[in-house]
Amino acid sequence: MAGARARGGRLRRALLASLVAAAVVVPVSAAASAEAPAPAPAAFAEAAPPEERYAANRDNLAEAVRMAQAAGRPGRAGRLRDMAAGGTAQFLAFDGRGRGRAVEVFGELETAERIAVLVPGSDTTLDTYERFRSGAIALQQRLQAGNPRSAVVAWLGYDTPGTVSTTVLTAGRADEAAAELAPFLERLRDMAAPGSRLSLLCHSYGSVVCARTRTGPAVGDMALYGSPGTGAGSVRELSTGARVWAGRGDADWISGVPHVRLGGVGFGTDPVDPAFGARSFAAGGGGHSDYLKAGSGSLDALAAIVLGTAPSQGASHA
Repeated sequence: MAGARARGGRLRRALLASLVAAAVVVPVSAAASAEAPAPAPAAFAEAAPPEERYAANRDNLAEAVRMAQAAGRPGRAGRLRDMAAGGTAQFLAFDGRGRGRAVEVFGELETAERIAVLVPGSDTTLDTYERFRSGAIALQQRLQAGNPRSAVVAWLGYDTPGTVSTTVLTAGRADEAAAELAPFLERLRDMAAPGSRLSLLCHSYGSVVCARTRTGPAVGDMALYGSPGTGAGSVRELSTGARVWAGRGDADWISGVPHVRLGGVGFGTDPVDPAFGARSFAAGGGGHSDYLKAGSGSLDALAAIVLGTAPSQGASHA
């Protein structure tokens, strides 16, 4: 009898994994390669100011371009060259090896009163970085219109799972990322203007990362969008004192992902479900990759959250 129950449990977990995997298999072109050559990332003292980090990482990025070109990887070299933005890019961190990591600042971090930290989802790598960066730029432009003393930090600080992979179905990568994100937020607070307010904007699998991150008092808001779930049953289970928001575009395929959790597979309660207890924001009619699209309603809503001009509403009942 016990053996039959065990087999039944394994079968249910296998079926759940297959169901969730089938729901998230969408066309994604992520041509990252673990073999891309690049130098080791620059090392810094804990108190190194942003400008010192920017300069060293520009040099590191230029060397990564040279190495990729010499290795016969013109595609990767071109993408890295684009990231360098003609020598004006502001990277707090850069690692060009393999799928890569990058933390880029848009705006003047040291004078910013409002700072948005973008946490991306699956298949965000150096080879797909342009789409991540374009969203960060659109958000920064929108924020600047509301408050010139604002900045955006695009945080590709973890190894994102592949959209079509077993890792995207569990919280393993998110736990690793949360262990990196929490101390980064503390360092960011020290680099920014005194009293600055941080907001975490978390897309897709990035919402699982944010939900598992311990945030300090500097983080005032956390927005979860395009989320498959977080692994938590409600806002009360999150390790944050921030206001938590949730939204989903009308055409987002993530709505078809089963919001269940069994044997460590799946992420449970949908953050836009009233039972989760998040504040709702209008995400418009866009799809899974449209939340930070210039001119979109979702971009306006997320900017309002960062700027502190969003309606101060209670938990969602929509």
